[in-house]
Amino acid sequence: MSPPPVGTLCVVLHTHLPWLARHGTWPVGEEWLHQAWAQSYLPLVDVLHQLRDEGRNGLLTLGLTPVLAAQLDDPYCLREQHLWLGRWRLRAEELAARREPHLRALAGSEFRAATTATATFEQHWRQGGSAALRPLVDAGTVELLGGPATHPVLPLLPAPVARLAVGAGLDDAAVRLGHRPTGMWTPECAVAPHLPGLLSAEGVTHTLVDEPTMRAAGGTTDRVWRAGDLAVLGRDLELTDRVWSARSGYPSGADYRDFHAYDHGTGIRTARVTDPLHARKAPYEPAAAAARAERDAAAFTASVRERLEARAARGEQPLAVVAWDTELFGHWWHEGPQFLASVLRMLPEAGVRPATLSQVVAEQHEFARPVGLPVGSWGAGKDLRLWCGEPVADLAADARRVADRLLDVVGRCARPGSGRDRRLDALAREVLLALSSDWAFMVSRDSAAAYARERHDGHVRTVDRLADAVLAGENFPAETDANVVVPHLDARMLMPLLA
Repeated sequence: MSPPPVGTLCVVLHTHLPWLARHGTWPVGEEWLHQAWAQSYLPLVDVLHQLRDEGRNGLLTLGLTPVLAAQLDDPYCLREQHLWLGRWRLRAEELAARREPHLRALAGSEFRAATTATATFEQHWRQGGSAALRPLVDAGTVELLGGPATHPVLPLLPAPVARLAVGAGLDDAAVRLGHRPTGMWTPECAVAPHLPGLLSAEGVTHTLVDEPTMRAAGGTTDRVWRAGDLAVLGRDLELTDRVWSARSGYPSGADYRDFHAYDHGTGIRTARVTDPLHARKAPYEPAAAAARAERDAAAFTASVRERLEARAARGEQPLAVVAWDTELFGHWWHEGPQFLASVLRMLPEAGVRPATLSQVVAEQHEFARPVGLPVGSWGAGKDLRLWCGEPVADLAADARRVADRLLDVVGRCARPGSGRDRRLDALAREVLLALSSDWAFMVSRDSAAAYARERHDGHVRTVDRLADAVLAGENFPAETDANVVVPHLDARMLMPLLA
């Protein structure tokens, strides 16, 4: 018999990678996309389809950034992903030829995983990510969260450029998935006092902030709050960090597959975490890892129930919100999809209702109390330093300059009542690519910093070249359309915002 109902948990997944197509391969170019696609997106969407077929709906809230959605639908990326999956099977066959018994044993499970992934891709993904995801959105299995076009840090942008990014991103989701999201994941959970009004003006009704931001505003993470017309919920760090924490989170368990230890001949990860303090790693054992995932799912479910019971006992709302990057599940944590599937099945049995953000907002709308959001994010320091601090001051200055240049060129060259101008659209698209939060984040964290600077600098140079050409009345070469993110982007959206 299931225990009595105790409360609600909202699981939120943020799905994002920067534009990688045709911008390098290894280790942070297209390979990054292929690994995340094969190890996170394929298995997680498959899990959600299985849960839908079991009659489970309203399971979680899925944020999908337009820049990633464009790559999941792009014919070039689809073709390259199919080839990558085929090479994965070949690498498993190479591992089977090795002398070490544990590598030969692992090769079998790796080949089966690659074969399953290929079959899933061919059945559900060959027409693009939109075709794979739309049935889940249509059925109400997940709530779709929108995002600004290229994942820029909104508080750092001029208001017209921020609104262009937000509006174009929501329109992109409507085109691809048939639903214009009412909720939005603000990139990096970054907010500022002026942002609720800006989001509301674009039709956004609710969003999520990190717990320290909510606490600084005087709010709590157990209920819906209201910043102007925008409903706001806070991420519960106590529960989130049971999975997210690099030191104590479940993925650091000794039985799990070690992301950083791989066979240099095949690229396959062959070791388990073992003891993170020692370089010597024990061989990975899939059965032991699977059993560990089930135990950790049960432990997490119990922790959720305890958290909600404690809140109810204190007179608080029995609600909690957890949020993670989607890529944690499968890509960084191999067993993550199994863990998540087990949690979503175990929660109702433990008396906890899984729900989407929009469901909770609708239920608590009339009781939401006002709150004034400060500047905040989910990054280091819980402020904006990762994207405008001293290590990236030059990138931040470039970002301000190219944003201002876009506004200047559109203001000078666009005419009321004129048709779309492919040159202005291309310029706006390239500016948004330069404004992606990923470049400054990677430099600040010294994670593939050289690649990030190269990408940022390349987009900035292209912006200047395109802006000069527009002002000179020149046509663009065909290569300008190589970056097809948000292909319907219309620079004329800026015109009323400049008035």
